Amino acid sequence: MKFGIYSSIANPPRGEDLPRCVDEVIEESQLAEQAGFDSCFFGEHHQDKDGFLPSPLIVCAAVAASTTKLRVGTSVILLPLHHPVRLAEDVVTLDIVSKGRVTLGVGLGYQPADFRAFGVNMADRVELFEEKIDILRKCWSGQEFSYDGKHHQIENLRVRPDPVQSPHPPIWIGASAPVSARRAGTIGDALVTTPSTTLENTTRLINEYRQAAEAANKTPTPIIMRDAWVASSRKEAEEVYGPEVLAAYRYYWQNGLAEFKSIKDESELTLDRIAKDRLIMGDPEECLTEFQRWSEGTGAESCLLRLRHAHSGGPSHAQIMKTIDLIGNRIIPYMG
Repeated sequence: MKFGIYSSIANPPRGEDLPRCVDEVIEESQLAEQAGFDSCFFGEHHQDKDGFLPSPLIVCAAVAASTTKLRVGTSVILLPLHHPVRLAEDVVTLDIVSKGRVTLGVGLGYQPADFRAFGVNMADRVELFEEKIDILRKCWSGQEFSYDGKHHQIENLRVRPDPVQSPHPPIWIGASAPVSARRAGTIGDALVTTPSTTLENTTRLINEYRQAAEAANKTPTPIIMRDAWVASSRKEAEEVYGPEVLAAYRYYWQNGLAEFKSIKDESELTLDRIAKDRLIMGDPEECLTEFQRWSEGTGAESCLLRLRHAHSGGPSHAQIMKTIDLIGNRIIPYMG
């Protein structure tokens, strides 16, 4: 199982000093490449008070320019908000700049504010998503095409230049519900699971995805994203990472994410309640055992680690550098 980093670039509460945050993420990416990580991914939100950077492909370009082997990608771009031809051209440009190292991860989006900012009806997001995936593939086909859909009309278009990767940069689809997992199997190149659910739910989601992919004559490629922290001891991991991940989960609970619907009151969001089968956190030996268990249980090709949380801004850059180093020395060499 390969390892990647998911990096949120934000600085709560007011989004100040973001250039420093970008510099830190680039330094973390460079260390990750040296430590044996395979990739680095960035997400998209809009108008967040914490300064969450809204243009992940631009951040990917900065990281690609500062590394040589590390794959860069989005996890996820909110596809319903983007014109598919413009996005196809931007991704091709990044594929050329990075010399074939880009992955396009896309998702439906779940925050109404993101849709309001662009005047997109959130009720149309599934139809928009499916049309845009179809158009992206046609844009990267090397052929002239026309498209007559409910939301897009395109006549006699041939997108140039062609991507470096053949047949095109992979399209990963983020999913947290069975219907989304099945959609990923049917029209995507890989599934990326949500980081904040349990092993049981993740396995169930991947099984739905595998069945749909096989029915569509595709090779299933499950990718797991996990909230994880490797430290010198379990106590240190809980002290450093626990408050950050709990801040994120409170935000998700307040926004009604499905994996937290069993929690009736915010006071139930404690580390003791949510950590089991959800967080990979502890000393290197404990975390290695957990990563192996998740690898065997899911059959995942890659694991993206969410070390920094946008809603709290932490853990600190110095702490992240330390855990990247630990993962490179004590986890990656033993994961095959």
